Amino acid sequence: MEGEARIRVVQSGTGEGFGARPIPRQARPREGPSRARRRCREADVAGHPPVLEMDQRHRGPSQARCPDRAVEPGLGGELVTISNIMVSVDLGAAASDRVRLAAGLAERFGSKLTGVAGRPVLGPIPIGDVLQAERAWAAEERSAEEDLAAAQALFGREAAAAQSRAWRSVTGSPLAYLAAQARSADLVVVGRQGPGDGDPGVMAVSVGPLLMEVGRPVLLTPPGLAHLAAKRIVVAWKDTREARRAVHDALPLLARADKVYIAVVGPAADQEGAEDAAAYLSGHGVTVTTHLLRSPKISPAEEILRFARREEADLVVMGAYGRSRLREWIFGGVTRDILQTTPLCCLMSH
Repeated sequence: MEGEARIRVVQSGTGEGFGARPIPRQARPREGPSRARRRCREADVAGHPPVLEMDQRHRGPSQARCPDRAVEPGLGGELVTISNIMVSVDLGAAASDRVRLAAGLAERFGSKLTGVAGRPVLGPIPIGDVLQAERAWAAEERSAEEDLAAAQALFGREAAAAQSRAWRSVTGSPLAYLAAQARSADLVVVGRQGPGDGDPGVMAVSVGPLLMEVGRPVLLTPPGLAHLAAKRIVVAWKDTREARRAVHDALPLLARADKVYIAVVGPAADQEGAEDAAAYLSGHGVTVTTHLLRSPKISPAEEILRFARREEADLVVMGAYGRSRLREWIFGGVTRDILQTTPLCCLMSH
C-alpha cells in the first residue's frame, strides 16, 4: 500500500509471517531518477543548492531532495549521506579490488574518497658497525618511501570512479595512522585478513584492533570483491549498544536498499526487540522485515551468512564485540568468525 511499510516476522525454515502490522512510512520523491540527477548536477554546477522536490510536510530549502542524497525524515529532513570515505591502501593482492569498491561507493554517494597508507620503517637492524647500520637504515627508509609511492599510484589508478579524491600517507604504523585520520571520515573501508587470505604485507591494517579503536563504522571487504550493490541488506540484530550503533551508522546504505532483513539468531530471538528495531528503520523510510532464526543447526555466524546468501544479500550490518586484555583484543565468537571468514561485505560498528 502506498505510504505504508509492513513489518513481517518470519521464523527460520517456515517462511510464514506472523504478528505483521502496518507501520507508517515516509513518502518518497516521485521524480524519475535520471531527470532528478540531471537537475541535481545542473544546480550544483550553477552554484546553487539542489531544490528538486520538497517533502510536502517540511517545506523549505533545507528539505530539498536529490536522488543520491538520502533524506532522513525522522530527523526533520536532515541529509543522511556519506561525505568522506576512507580506504586502507596496501600492496597486497586484494588492494586493487578494495579501492575500486570504495570508489564505486564514493561515486554513488557523491563522496570524497581518501586513500590512506602507512609503511613502518623496519628495525632495529642488528649491525655492529655504526656506519653500516646508518646505511642500512637509510636504505630501509628509501624502501618505505618507494612502497608508499607505489600505493599512491595504485590508488590513483583504481579510484578513477570517484570524482573527488585525496591521498594521505605516513612513514609509520598503518593502523595508528588510519585510526587517527578516520576522525574526518564517515566510513572506513578495510580488507579481510582470514587464515587463507595470504600475507597482505607490512602496510596492511589489522581489522580487529581498528574496529575497537577507530570510533567509526568499518566496512570489511573480502578479497576478490570490487563492487557492492547493497540493494539487499541483512542486519544481524542483537539488542546491544554495538548493534544499535551499527544500524544507525548504516542508515545511508539502508535508506537506499530495496530490501532490509533484520535477522535474530538463537532460542531467545523473540526477546531481542527486533520489532522495535524494524519500526525505527521503517520510520526512516526503510523497507524492512524481521526474521527469527530460533533453532540454528550451525554457528550463529554461519547462520547469518547462510540467511544472507538465501536472501541474495551482499551486505551484512552488525555490531562488533570485543574486550581488551594484556594489550590484545579478545573478540566474541560471531565477530571473530565474521572477521576471518565472511564472503560478503560487512559493515561493523563498536
